Amino acid sequence: MQFLSFVVSNARWIAGGLLLTFFSSFGQTFFIALSAGDIRSEYGLSHGGFGSLYMIATLASALTLPWLGRIVDWYSTRTVVFLTVPALSLACLAMYANISVISLVLVIYALRLFGQGMMTQIAFTATARWFVGNRGRAISLVTLGHNIGEAVFPSMFVIAAGLFGWRGSWALAALCLLAVTLPLAAALITGERQPRASDPVEPRRTGRDWSRAEVMRDPLFYLLLLGVLAPGFIGTTIFFHQIYLVELRNWSLELFAASFALMSAFTIVFALIAGYLVDRFTAVRVLPAFLLPLAAACLVLGVFDGQWSAFAFMILLGISYGITSTLFGSLWPEIYGLRHLGSIRAIVVALMVFSTALGPGLTGFLIDTGVSYPAQIIAMGCYCLAAFVLMVAASRMAVARSLETAGEGR
Repeated sequence: MQFLSFVVSNARWIAGGLLLTFFSSFGQTFFIALSAGDIRSEYGLSHGGFGSLYMIATLASALTLPWLGRIVDWYSTRTVVFLTVPALSLACLAMYANISVISLVLVIYALRLFGQGMMTQIAFTATARWFVGNRGRAISLVTLGHNIGEAVFPSMFVIAAGLFGWRGSWALAALCLLAVTLPLAAALITGERQPRASDPVEPRRTGRDWSRAEVMRDPLFYLLLLGVLAPGFIGTTIFFHQIYLVELRNWSLELFAASFALMSAFTIVFALIAGYLVDRFTAVRVLPAFLLPLAAACLVLGVFDGQWSAFAFMILLGISYGITSTLFGSLWPEIYGLRHLGSIRAIVVALMVFSTALGPGLTGFLIDTGVSYPAQIIAMGCYCLAAFVLMVAASRMAVARSLETAGEGR
Protein backbone atom coordinates (compact mmCIF):
# COMPACT_ATOMS: atom_id res chain seq x y z
CA MET A 1 0.00 0.00 0.00
CA GLN A 2 1.41 3.35 -1.05
CA PHE A 3 1.89 5.95 1.67
CA LEU A 4 -0.59 8.49 0.26
CA SER A 5 -3.34 5.94 -0.30
CA PHE A 6 -2.75 4.62 3.21
CA VAL A 7 -3.20 8.12 4.69
CA VAL A 8 -6.30 8.85 2.61
CA SER A 9 -8.04 5.56 3.37
CA ASN A 10 -7.30 5.83 7.09
CA ALA A 11 -7.49 9.61 7.49
CA ARG A 12 -10.26 9.52 10.10
CA TRP A 13 -8.42 7.37 12.64
CA ILE A 14 -5.03 8.95 12.01
CA ALA A 15 -6.53 12.43 12.42
CA GLY A 16 -8.29 11.34 15.60
CA GLY A 17 -5.05 10.08 17.16
CA LEU A 18 -3.14 13.16 16.00
CA LEU A 19 -5.82 15.39 17.54
CA LEU A 20 -5.23 13.78 20.94
CA THR A 21 -1.45 14.05 20.83
CA PHE A 22 -1.71 17.67 19.65
CA PHE A 23 -3.92 18.77 22.52
CA SER A 24 -1.94 16.74 25.04
CA SER A 25 0.37 19.78 24.82
CA PHE A 26 -1.61 21.51 27.58
CA GLY A 27 -0.25 18.93 30.03
CA GLN A 28 3.27 18.74 28.60
CA THR A 29 6.24 20.31 30.38
CA PHE A 30 7.14 22.66 27.52
CA PHE A 31 3.70 24.31 27.75
CA ILE A 32 3.51 24.50 31.54
CA ALA A 33 7.09 25.86 31.65
CA LEU A 34 5.96 28.87 29.60
CA SER A 35 4.25 30.06 32.80
CA ALA A 36 7.18 29.11 35.05
CA GLY A 37 8.57 32.62 35.44
CA ASP A 38 5.16 34.10 36.31
CA ILE A 39 4.37 31.25 38.68
CA ARG A 40 7.68 31.60 40.54
CA SER A 41 7.18 35.36 40.77
CA GLU A 42 3.56 35.23 41.94
CA TYR A 43 4.07 32.49 44.51
CA GLY A 44 7.60 33.45 45.61
CA LEU A 45 9.20 30.17 44.54
CA SER A 46 12.87 29.52 43.71
CA HIS A 47 13.98 27.30 40.81
CA GLY A 48 14.34 24.41 43.24
CA GLY A 49 11.05 25.23 44.98
CA PHE A 50 9.00 25.20 41.81
CA GLY A 51 10.94 22.19 40.52
CA SER A 52 10.13 20.28 43.70
CA LEU A 53 6.46 21.24 43.53
CA TYR A 54 6.35 20.17 39.90
CA MET A 55 8.09 16.91 40.78
CA ILE A 56 5.57 16.08 43.54
CA ALA A 57 2.60 16.76 41.25
CA THR A 58 4.08 14.74 38.39
CA LEU A 59 5.03 11.82 40.63
CA ALA A 60 1.47 11.72 41.92
CA SER A 61 0.15 11.60 38.37
CA ALA A 62 2.62 8.81 37.55
CA LEU A 63 1.32 6.77 40.49
CA THR A 64 -2.27 7.30 39.37
CA LEU A 65 -1.80 6.51 35.69
CA PRO A 66 -1.25 2.72 35.94
CA TRP A 67 -4.71 2.40 37.47
CA LEU A 68 -6.57 5.01 35.44
CA GLY A 69 -4.83 4.08 32.18
CA ARG A 70 -6.31 0.58 32.26
CA ILE A 71 -9.72 1.93 31.27
CA VAL A 72 -8.61 1.88 27.62
CA ASP A 73 -8.78 -1.93 27.90
CA TRP A 74 -12.31 -1.79 29.30
CA TYR A 75 -14.14 0.94 27.35
CA SER A 76 -14.24 2.19 23.79
CA THR A 77 -11.75 4.83 22.66
CA ARG A 78 -14.59 7.33 22.18
CA THR A 79 -15.87 6.85 25.73
CA VAL A 80 -12.44 7.33 27.27
CA VAL A 81 -11.85 10.46 25.16
CA PHE A 82 -15.14 11.94 26.33
CA LEU A 83 -14.05 11.44 29.93
CA THR A 84 -10.48 12.70 29.49
CA VAL A 85 -10.90 15.88 27.41
CA PRO A 86 -13.37 17.60 29.81
CA ALA A 87 -11.12 16.64 32.75
CA LEU A 88 -8.13 18.28 31.04
CA SER A 89 -10.24 21.35 30.28
CA LEU A 90 -11.18 21.68 33.96
CA ALA A 91 -7.50 21.41 34.90
CA CYS A 92 -6.64 24.29 32.53
CA LEU A 93 -9.48 26.36 34.00
CA ALA A 94 -8.19 25.59 37.49
CA MET A 95 -4.76 26.93 36.51
CA TYR A 96 -6.46 30.17 35.45
CA ALA A 97 -8.32 30.51 38.77
CA ASN A 98 -5.71 29.09 41.17
CA ILE A 99 -4.75 31.24 44.18
CA SER A 100 -2.49 29.14 46.43
CA VAL A 101 0.68 27.05 46.29
CA ILE A 102 -1.07 24.01 47.79
CA SER A 103 -3.82 23.96 45.19
CA LEU A 104 -1.21 24.60 42.49
CA VAL A 105 0.16 21.12 43.18
CA LEU A 106 -3.29 19.64 42.52
CA VAL A 107 -3.70 21.67 39.34
CA ILE A 108 -0.37 20.54 37.90
CA TYR A 109 -1.18 16.98 38.97
CA ALA A 110 -4.39 17.08 36.90
CA LEU A 111 -2.67 18.70 33.91
CA ARG A 112 0.03 16.04 33.88
CA LEU A 113 -2.36 13.13 34.45
CA PHE A 114 -4.98 14.01 31.84
CA GLY A 115 -2.72 15.89 29.41
CA GLN A 116 0.65 14.22 29.09
CA GLY A 117 -0.62 10.95 30.56
CA MET A 118 -4.11 10.01 29.38
CA MET A 119 -4.28 11.88 26.06
CA THR A 120 -1.06 10.19 24.93
CA GLN A 121 -2.10 6.84 26.41
CA ILE A 122 -5.37 6.85 24.47
CA ALA A 123 -3.79 7.92 21.18
CA PHE A 124 -0.98 5.36 21.11
CA THR A 125 -2.95 2.43 22.52
CA ALA A 126 -5.84 2.93 20.09
CA THR A 127 -3.51 3.37 17.10
CA ALA A 128 -1.52 0.25 17.97
CA ARG A 129 -4.77 -1.73 18.01
CA TRP A 130 -6.28 -0.17 14.90
CA PHE A 131 -3.21 -0.91 12.77
CA VAL A 132 -1.06 -4.04 12.65
CA GLY A 133 1.22 -4.43 9.64
CA ASN A 134 1.30 -0.65 9.15
CA ARG A 135 1.60 0.14 12.84
CA GLY A 136 4.91 1.98 12.56
CA ARG A 137 3.61 4.16 9.74
CA ALA A 138 0.35 4.96 11.55
CA ILE A 139 2.05 5.83 14.85
CA SER A 140 4.61 8.00 13.04
CA LEU A 141 1.69 10.09 11.76
CA VAL A 142 -0.27 10.19 15.01
CA THR A 143 2.75 11.28 17.03
CA LEU A 144 3.18 14.34 14.82
CA GLY A 145 0.55 15.99 17.01
CA HIS A 146 3.18 16.32 19.73
CA ASN A 147 5.60 17.99 17.33
CA ILE A 148 3.04 20.33 15.84
CA GLY A 149 2.00 21.33 19.34
CA GLU A 150 5.62 22.11 20.28
CA ALA A 151 5.97 24.23 17.15
CA VAL A 152 2.67 26.10 17.45
CA PHE A 153 1.70 26.53 21.09
CA PRO A 154 4.73 28.44 22.49
CA SER A 155 4.17 31.35 20.11
CA MET A 156 0.40 31.20 20.60
CA PHE A 157 0.85 31.27 24.37
CA VAL A 158 3.17 34.29 24.20
CA ILE A 159 0.65 36.18 22.04
CA ALA A 160 -2.29 35.23 24.26
CA ALA A 161 -0.37 36.11 27.43
CA GLY A 162 0.45 39.51 25.95
CA LEU A 163 -3.22 40.17 25.34
CA PHE A 164 -4.89 38.49 28.32
CA GLY A 165 -2.08 37.73 30.80
CA TRP A 166 -0.60 34.32 31.54
CA ARG A 167 -3.71 33.21 33.42
CA GLY A 168 -5.91 34.23 30.51
CA SER A 169 -3.90 31.93 28.25
CA TRP A 170 -4.94 28.98 30.40
CA ALA A 171 -8.59 30.01 30.22
CA LEU A 172 -8.31 30.03 26.42
CA ALA A 173 -6.75 26.56 26.54
CA ALA A 174 -9.75 25.28 28.54
CA LEU A 175 -12.17 26.82 26.05
CA CYS A 176 -10.25 25.38 23.11
CA LEU A 177 -10.51 21.85 24.50
CA LEU A 178 -14.28 22.07 24.87
CA ALA A 179 -15.02 24.03 21.70
CA VAL A 180 -12.55 22.37 19.32
CA THR A 181 -11.14 19.09 20.63
CA LEU A 182 -14.36 17.53 21.87
CA PRO A 183 -16.48 18.18 18.73
CA LEU A 184 -13.67 17.00 16.44
CA ALA A 185 -13.16 13.89 18.55
CA ALA A 186 -16.89 13.17 18.31
CA ALA A 187 -16.68 13.39 14.53
CA LEU A 188 -13.47 11.39 14.06
CA ILE A 189 -13.54 8.67 16.74
CA THR A 190 -17.08 7.35 16.33
CA GLY A 191 -16.04 3.71 16.05
CA GLU A 192 -13.04 1.41 16.26
CA ARG A 193 -11.17 0.67 13.05
CA GLN A 194 -11.71 -2.90 11.91
CA PRO A 195 -9.09 -5.01 10.06
CA ARG A 196 -9.32 -4.93 6.27
CA ALA A 197 -8.43 -7.49 3.66
CA SER A 198 -5.90 -5.05 2.22
CA ASP A 199 -4.06 -4.71 5.55
CA PRO A 200 -0.65 -6.41 5.58
CA VAL A 201 -0.15 -9.16 8.11
CA GLU A 202 2.32 -8.73 10.95
CA PRO A 203 5.05 -11.31 10.39
CA ARG A 204 7.22 -10.23 13.31
CA ARG A 205 5.12 -11.54 16.20
CA THR A 206 4.26 -15.16 16.76
CA GLY A 207 4.35 -15.12 20.55
CA ARG A 208 1.60 -14.91 23.11
CA ASP A 209 0.00 -11.85 24.67
CA TRP A 210 1.68 -11.05 27.98
CA SER A 211 -0.28 -9.94 31.02
CA ARG A 212 0.86 -6.87 32.93
CA ALA A 213 1.98 -9.02 35.86
CA GLU A 214 4.15 -11.13 33.54
CA VAL A 215 5.69 -8.02 31.98
CA MET A 216 6.54 -6.66 35.43
CA ARG A 217 8.50 -9.87 36.12
CA ASP A 218 10.39 -9.78 32.81
CA PRO A 219 14.07 -8.69 33.17
CA LEU A 220 14.10 -7.47 29.56
CA PHE A 221 11.40 -4.93 30.40
CA TYR A 222 13.62 -3.22 32.97
CA LEU A 223 16.63 -3.29 30.68
CA LEU A 224 14.58 -1.54 27.99
CA LEU A 225 13.46 1.11 30.46
CA LEU A 226 17.08 2.20 31.01
CA GLY A 227 17.03 3.58 27.48
CA VAL A 228 13.34 4.32 26.95
CA LEU A 229 13.10 6.71 29.90
CA ALA A 230 16.11 8.82 28.88
CA PRO A 231 14.50 11.13 26.25
CA GLY A 232 11.65 12.19 28.52
CA PHE A 233 13.93 12.84 31.47
CA ILE A 234 16.42 14.86 29.44
CA GLY A 235 13.97 16.83 27.31
CA THR A 236 11.75 17.71 30.26
CA THR A 237 14.70 18.78 32.40
CA ILE A 238 16.18 21.08 29.77
CA PHE A 239 12.88 22.63 28.70
CA PHE A 240 11.74 23.12 32.29
CA HIS A 241 14.85 25.21 33.00
CA GLN A 242 14.94 26.85 29.56
CA ILE A 243 14.63 30.40 30.95
CA TYR A 244 17.54 29.79 33.34
CA LEU A 245 19.62 28.30 30.51
CA VAL A 246 18.96 31.28 28.25
CA GLU A 247 19.94 33.71 31.03
CA LEU A 248 23.02 31.65 31.90
CA ARG A 249 24.25 31.61 28.31
CA ASN A 250 23.31 35.24 27.61
CA TRP A 251 21.21 34.13 24.65
CA SER A 252 18.30 35.83 22.95
CA LEU A 253 15.05 34.38 24.30
CA GLU A 254 13.34 35.07 20.97
CA LEU A 255 15.96 33.07 19.06
CA PHE A 256 15.77 30.21 21.52
CA ALA A 257 11.98 30.12 21.17
CA ALA A 258 12.38 30.09 17.39
CA SER A 259 14.61 27.02 17.62
CA PHE A 260 11.61 24.95 18.80
CA ALA A 261 10.21 25.08 15.28
CA LEU A 262 13.50 23.64 13.98
CA MET A 263 13.28 20.80 16.49
CA SER A 264 9.69 20.09 15.47
CA ALA A 265 10.59 20.02 11.78
CA PHE A 266 13.34 17.45 12.32
CA THR A 267 11.12 15.44 14.65
CA ILE A 268 8.43 15.23 11.99
CA VAL A 269 10.86 14.14 9.27
CA PHE A 270 12.50 11.48 11.40
CA ALA A 271 9.20 10.24 12.83
CA LEU A 272 8.13 9.42 9.28
CA ILE A 273 11.51 7.86 8.48
CA ALA A 274 11.28 5.78 11.67
CA GLY A 275 7.79 4.65 10.69
CA TYR A 276 9.16 3.18 7.47
CA LEU A 277 12.12 1.60 9.27
CA VAL A 278 9.92 0.03 11.96
CA ASP A 279 7.58 -1.48 9.36
CA ARG A 280 10.58 -2.65 7.33
CA PHE A 281 12.93 -3.96 10.05
CA THR A 282 10.75 -4.11 13.26
CA ALA A 283 10.91 -1.81 16.27
CA VAL A 284 13.20 -4.16 18.18
CA ARG A 285 15.94 -3.90 15.56
CA VAL A 286 15.62 -0.11 15.27
CA LEU A 287 15.67 0.27 19.08
CA PRO A 288 19.22 1.54 19.84
CA ALA A 289 19.21 4.26 17.15
CA PHE A 290 17.59 7.06 19.15
CA LEU A 291 20.29 7.36 21.82
CA LEU A 292 23.26 8.52 19.71
CA PRO A 293 21.69 11.79 18.49
CA LEU A 294 20.36 12.36 22.02
CA ALA A 295 23.87 11.96 23.45
CA ALA A 296 25.27 14.35 20.84
CA ALA A 297 22.54 16.89 21.59
CA CYS A 298 23.42 16.96 25.29
CA LEU A 299 27.16 17.18 24.70
CA VAL A 300 26.79 20.05 22.24
CA LEU A 301 24.51 22.01 24.58
CA GLY A 302 26.67 21.34 27.62
CA VAL A 303 30.08 22.06 26.10
CA PHE A 304 29.47 25.01 23.77
CA ASP A 305 27.95 28.34 24.82
CA GLY A 306 27.39 30.06 21.45
CA GLN A 307 23.80 30.67 20.36
CA TRP A 308 24.38 28.27 17.47
CA SER A 309 24.63 25.40 19.95
CA ALA A 310 20.94 25.87 20.83
CA PHE A 311 20.01 25.29 17.19
CA ALA A 312 22.37 22.30 16.89
CA PHE A 313 20.87 20.90 20.08
CA MET A 314 17.33 21.28 18.73
CA ILE A 315 18.22 19.56 15.44
CA LEU A 316 19.82 16.58 17.20
CA LEU A 317 17.04 16.39 19.77
CA GLY A 318 14.49 16.49 16.95
CA ILE A 319 16.18 13.52 15.27
CA SER A 320 16.10 11.54 18.52
CA TYR A 321 12.53 12.58 19.34
CA GLY A 322 11.36 11.66 15.84
CA ILE A 323 12.73 8.14 16.17
CA THR A 324 11.43 7.62 19.71
CA SER A 325 7.95 8.99 19.02
CA THR A 326 7.35 6.25 16.47
CA LEU A 327 9.53 3.57 18.02
CA PHE A 328 8.00 3.58 21.49
CA GLY A 329 4.47 3.31 20.13
CA SER A 330 5.39 0.14 18.23
CA LEU A 331 7.87 -1.48 20.61
CA TRP A 332 5.54 -2.69 23.37
CA PRO A 333 2.84 -4.36 21.20
CA GLU A 334 5.61 -5.95 19.15
CA ILE A 335 7.22 -7.53 22.22
CA TYR A 336 4.24 -8.13 24.51
CA GLY A 337 1.16 -8.29 22.27
CA LEU A 338 -2.14 -6.41 22.08
CA ARG A 339 -4.56 -8.04 24.50
CA HIS A 340 -3.31 -6.23 27.62
CA LEU A 341 -1.65 -3.34 25.79
CA GLY A 342 -3.59 -0.64 27.64
CA SER A 343 -2.48 -1.91 31.03
CA ILE A 344 1.12 -2.41 29.90
CA ARG A 345 1.33 1.00 28.24
CA ALA A 346 -0.17 2.60 31.36
CA ILE A 347 2.80 1.29 33.35
CA VAL A 348 5.28 2.48 30.72
CA VAL A 349 3.70 5.93 30.42
CA ALA A 350 3.56 6.21 34.21
CA LEU A 351 7.26 5.42 34.45
CA MET A 352 7.97 7.98 31.71
CA VAL A 353 5.97 10.57 33.63
CA PHE A 354 7.85 9.54 36.77
CA SER A 355 11.19 10.13 35.03
CA THR A 356 10.04 13.53 33.79
CA ALA A 357 9.08 14.37 37.36
CA LEU A 358 12.55 13.59 38.71
CA GLY A 359 14.36 15.80 36.22
CA PRO A 360 13.08 19.29 37.15
CA GLY A 361 13.18 18.63 40.89
CA LEU A 362 16.64 17.03 40.94
CA THR A 363 18.29 19.55 38.64
CA GLY A 364 16.54 22.47 40.35
CA PHE A 365 17.95 21.30 43.67
CA LEU A 366 21.43 20.94 42.17
CA ILE A 367 21.21 24.41 40.63
CA ASP A 368 20.23 25.89 44.01
CA THR A 369 23.22 24.16 45.63
CA GLY A 370 25.64 25.55 43.03
CA VAL A 371 26.17 22.56 40.73
CA SER A 372 26.88 23.73 37.18
CA TYR A 373 23.86 23.25 34.93
CA PRO A 374 25.99 22.71 31.78
CA ALA A 375 27.91 20.00 33.67
CA GLN A 376 24.60 18.30 34.46
CA ILE A 377 23.69 18.34 30.77
CA ILE A 378 27.07 16.81 29.84
CA ALA A 379 26.44 14.03 32.39
CA MET A 380 23.12 13.29 30.67
CA GLY A 381 24.97 12.91 27.35
CA CYS A 382 27.42 10.46 28.89
CA TYR A 383 24.52 8.42 30.28
CA CYS A 384 23.02 8.19 26.78
CA LEU A 385 26.25 6.72 25.42
CA ALA A 386 26.22 4.05 28.13
CA ALA A 387 22.51 3.37 27.55
CA PHE A 388 23.18 2.90 23.82
CA VAL A 389 25.38 -0.10 24.61
CA LEU A 390 22.64 -1.53 26.84
CA MET A 391 19.99 -1.06 24.12
CA VAL A 392 22.12 -2.95 21.61
CA ALA A 393 22.18 -5.85 24.08
CA ALA A 394 18.42 -5.51 24.75
CA SER A 395 17.67 -5.53 21.03
CA ARG A 396 19.63 -8.73 20.52
CA MET A 397 17.91 -10.37 23.49
CA ALA A 398 14.45 -9.45 22.18
CA VAL A 399 15.23 -10.72 18.67
CA ALA A 400 16.63 -13.98 20.06
CA ARG A 401 13.54 -14.50 22.24
CA SER A 402 11.25 -13.83 19.29
CA LEU A 403 13.07 -16.36 17.13
CA GLU A 404 13.00 -18.90 19.94
CA THR A 405 9.25 -18.42 20.42
CA ALA A 406 8.68 -18.75 16.67
CA GLY A 407 10.65 -22.00 16.66
CA GLU A 408 8.56 -23.41 19.50
CA GLY A 409 5.37 -22.51 17.66
CA ARG A 410 6.26 -24.54 14.58
